[in-house]
Order: sequence, then C-alpha cells, then structure tokens
Amino acid sequence: MRAFGFLSFGHYGHSPGSVARTSAEMIRQAVEIGVGADALGVNGAYFRVHHFARQQAAPMPLLAAIAARTRHIEVGTGVIDMRYENPLYLAEEAAALDAIAQGRIALGISRGSPEPALRGYEAFGYTGAADPRGGDLAREKFALFLRAIKGEPIAPGDPQLVGPGQRLAIEPRAPDLVKRIWWGSGTRETAEWVGRQGLNLMSSTLLTEDDGKPFHALQAEQIARFRQAYREAGHSGAPRVSVSRSVFPIVNELDARYFGQRGDGASDTVGIIDGFRSTFGKTYADTPDRLIDQLKADSAVMAADTLMLTIPSQLGPDYNLHVLESFAKYVAPALGWKPNTEGQVVGDAIEPAAA
Repeated sequence: MRAFGFLSFGHYGHSPGSVARTSAEMIRQAVEIGVGADALGVNGAYFRVHHFARQQAAPMPLLAAIAARTRHIEVGTGVIDMRYENPLYLAEEAAALDAIAQGRIALGISRGSPEPALRGYEAFGYTGAADPRGGDLAREKFALFLRAIKGEPIAPGDPQLVGPGQRLAIEPRAPDLVKRIWWGSGTRETAEWVGRQGLNLMSSTLLTEDDGKPFHALQAEQIARFRQAYREAGHSGAPRVSVSRSVFPIVNELDARYFGQRGDGASDTVGIIDGFRSTFGKTYADTPDRLIDQLKADSAVMAADTLMLTIPSQLGPDYNLHVLESFAKYVAPALGWKPNTEGQVVGDAIEPAAA
C-alpha cells in the first residue's frame, strides 16, 4: 500500500444522527470532505454511484467541483454503473473532467451492483439486454466508451460540412485518459478479464464468490491473477490496483462509542447477493497500533497500491475528516503511505511475458 483515499456512498436521509438529510447537503458536504482531505495529504476522493436510491447518483459535477478546488488529490468513482450510461456522452464528460483535474482522476466503471429498481437502466432508455442483470449491455457500452476515449472516429461526418468519407471522433479528448480508467471487479475471473484489457483494477469489500478462503486471501489471489493476465496479454506498464475496507482508528471516546464494538471479534461474512454466494470483508476498528498489525496481515491491502476507506458520510465533514486524519497520522505511515504532495500514485511495473 502506497496511497489511501476515502470512498463515500453518499448516503443522505432523516435517520437518527444524520447531518446529511438532503441530497443538497450531502453533495456540499462531500465537496467539503474532498477539500479537507486534500489538505491532509489524502491521495483520493472516490464516490459510489447508485440510482433510484438516497445516495450519490451523478458524480461528474461533484468530482469537477472537488477537482477545481484542490491541487493534489485524485478524484474518482467506485463505480459508475455502465448499464445506465450513454457511452459517448460519458467519454466527453470524462475528458472534460480530466482537463479540470489535470489528470488526477480514477474513473471506476463496471456493470454495477444490485439496484433497488428492477432493471432500472431500462427506465433510462437502455434496453435489449439478454442477461437479466444487464451484464452484456454494460460490456457492450463499455467497449464503445473505450473506443471513444482512445480517439477512434465514431460517427460519419456530414459530407457537406467536413468532406466526403470522413468520420468524427468525440470532443473534447484526453490522449492519456485510458490510463486512468478502472474496472470494478467482484470475481477472480473478471479480474483476469480486466488484466487482458490493460486497465486498472478496482476491488471492494465484497466478492461474489466464496471458496472457503479468508476474504483478504481470496482478494489477494484476484489481484495476482489480474497482474498475471495483464502480463500474458502483452501489456507493459504500471497498472493501478485498489481495494476498499472499513477502517476506523479509535483514538478518543467518540470513536469508541461509534465503532468500538464493531471491531470486537469482527470477521468476514458470507451471504447471498445478486443471486451469488458472496464474501464480505470485515470491519477494522481498533487502536492504531493494533490496526497496523491487522492491516499488515491483510494480504490484499498490502498487495494493492491504494486503499479506499469507506466513510460514514451521514456523520458529516468534521467527523469524517477526523477519521481520515487519524488514519494518516497514526496508521498509514507504518503501511508505506506517501502523502499526495509526493506526486501521483503509480502501480507496480509489469513487463510483458516473454514470447
């Protein structure tokens, strides 16, 4: 682990203790957390994207607002649900965001997680999926998105305006944007697919598979398979890998009241999500010295370059910045962390396999 950021689901509502009661409050507070995190040296500000729910749903304006007010922090998503997206418009938005952020983006994309709406993407006008979960639709649209951001001519030009036989690429374009695209993977098989595509890997506290291994060992295997597939596909570079965890350093009485019992005897859990037997990573909540030992023993955290800390957004900017500051002060340096002032994060260098 060389970097850490925060991952916010952007929850809002009138639940007890919430200081983000409306979507407007949640969005403004998210900007405040992003700006404060930049000043603390935190490397990334990442947001989940969910539709038809009281959570963050439209990330581009939020990411642009944070990027425009910060100097070092990476802004991104974890993840955009491609089933709901127009791939060409998303490519234009991503290029514009990349210009505002001056390359400080980590745009995580995938099929997305289960949504409260039944085939909600069809309400957005995207129909025709053969897969009841829309996976085929997401992959097809993602392929077009990649073609567009790579600058491939997509649309036929009007011969009266641009001359005969011309095809047009999207504008604006960011030449290196593809290097900052991530795919969110919930299985080892999908991680291998990501590696073959030459993309970055984003993994979370949930894997939609269970083979009896501890969660961190299963996820570490996922990362290893990704890097091997990347190498065998002939790619050369330094692809990024992120994992997310719920981590709460307990440094005062308020921390103990909020999270003290969550860390006591915490363990992985197994359940059914989206029809698959799935493994959920445990919550880490303990004193800093114990957290250091626990996270060093987490093989996936140590194999990744970036750790995303899921934050309780409804507790507001002050408390969330306290959590991030505590992790930066008392835990992260012992894990190999370098603050954002030391430059953008890079992955592990990989050379293509010998022919």
